[in-house]
Amino acid sequence: MHKDWPRMADELSGALRDLRGGAPEVMKAFSGIAQAALKADALDTRTKELVALGIAVAIRCDGCVAFHAEAAVRQGASRAEVLETMGMAVYMGAGPSVMYAAQALEAFDQFTAQAR
Repeated sequence: MHKDWPRMADELSGALRDLRGGAPEVMKAFSGIAQAALKADALDTRTKELVALGIAVAIRCDGCVAFHAEAAVRQGASRAEVLETMGMAVYMGAGPSVMYAAQALEAFDQFTAQAR
């Protein structure tokens, strides 16, 4: 099964805009949480995006995989870093995470190709 991860992110962006318009206070608060969580401190933003990608795999969230794979590319993550992160996600999430780890790697590769 092959998914078009960049297309998925684009399509979800429209739905998220609708959600922001319909629930602006909630989405403003969520955006604030995201900004605070991603702010570089003891961990840099690249590392935090890798953590988010690993969690996306462990909880099996396609949209989360798409957005955090794209963000990992933007933050300069390497394929080796993504593979190590997927190893941790598999360790923590067992068999179902193996399936999502393969998809997250595919998403990272597609966004990397798109960024070139």
